[in-house]
Amino acid sequence: MLNFVQIYYTFMSNNITNTTHLLRFGNHLKNLRTSKKMTLEQVAATAGIDISQVHRIEKGKINTTLSTLIALSNALEINIGELVNTDFNTLKS
Repeated sequence: MLNFVQIYYTFMSNNITNTTHLLRFGNHLKNLRTSKKMTLEQVAATAGIDISQVHRIEKGKINTTLSTLIALSNALEINIGELVNTDFNTLKS
């Protein structure tokens, strides 16, 4: 199993901008948020980021930063590994 740094490096070094991969992550984020019964507003406020940014991430419109991933995982009260729990080994740019 890859650790977070390896996953993030793989994600960023492949310069993944393919909508399919961004949508996969966005859907995962949304599923985590809704399973915690949190609204976009609650996650954004708790993470200290703009609601439109969370919305764009969930819709696969933007490739986010490590700082935002950390803020989102803290807001959701989960380990960052759970947030990025997608098989990034299969992702190709």
